[in-house]
Amino acid sequence: MQIRIGEVVFHYVEHGTGLPVVLLHGAGVDHRETEACFEPALRPVDGMRRIYPDLPGMGRTNAPDSLSSADDVVDLLLEFSDQVSAGAAHLLIGHSAGAYFAQAMATRSPGQVAGLALVCPLLAESRDIPHHRVVVGSGGLGDEDFRSYFVIHTPDMLQRYETYVAPGAALADQAALERIGERWSLTADPGPAYAGPTVIVAGRLDSTVGYASAMDLVHHYPHASLAVVDDAGHALPHEQPELLRALLAEWLVRVERSSP
Repeated sequence: MQIRIGEVVFHYVEHGTGLPVVLLHGAGVDHRETEACFEPALRPVDGMRRIYPDLPGMGRTNAPDSLSSADDVVDLLLEFSDQVSAGAAHLLIGHSAGAYFAQAMATRSPGQVAGLALVCPLLAESRDIPHHRVVVGSGGLGDEDFRSYFVIHTPDMLQRYETYVAPGAALADQAALERIGERWSLTADPGPAYAGPTVIVAGRLDSTVGYASAMDLVHHYPHASLAVVDDAGHALPHEQPELLRALLAEWLVRVERSSP
């Protein structure tokens, strides 16, 4: 499916009907990774319409030269979410860079976000990032991108990487990502913290963004649950799917409880 917003044509897929859920993937991949990781957790839940866009410059969504900062991306994602949800309040889930954008979206349009889930969130200032360490396997499986992303090196994890991560990485517009990356810090007034139901999930072995800064977020969001998961890195949604499913289920209970 496609939606045009200015010069950008968003490609996205969706499943189900009901409460809209917008799911944002990380940098350098496409919707296939979030779809593979979050559909098993959300598909069994009745009344949810799961929407997986390709972010600008990734997958089949273009990134024109006029798109030159993270602020520009957030503006587009706010418009995208408003259009696909027909202006209704929706859930917002982000992994990695998708979580970075999701935080800004929830802050700028809190009335449109019924709940916020941040998984291995990229933050403006990360700290105490651990060295990469493999906890399962010899460390000799797959290519260097796989080995540096996953901490569980099994044939099953390699198959997931080759099926859901690598194909999207091959489509990324590297020039566009570099251009946006040069102005990665969000400049808009952050405003008050999002006060809706929030869940923050971090991998203790995440050598990309770490977990320490994610822990700080629990003091920022007044209704946030926090989980730091051992034996999981930045690929936590692949490596710990059952635990992620349980954490999202608890979050959804709080979302339902807080809805009018």
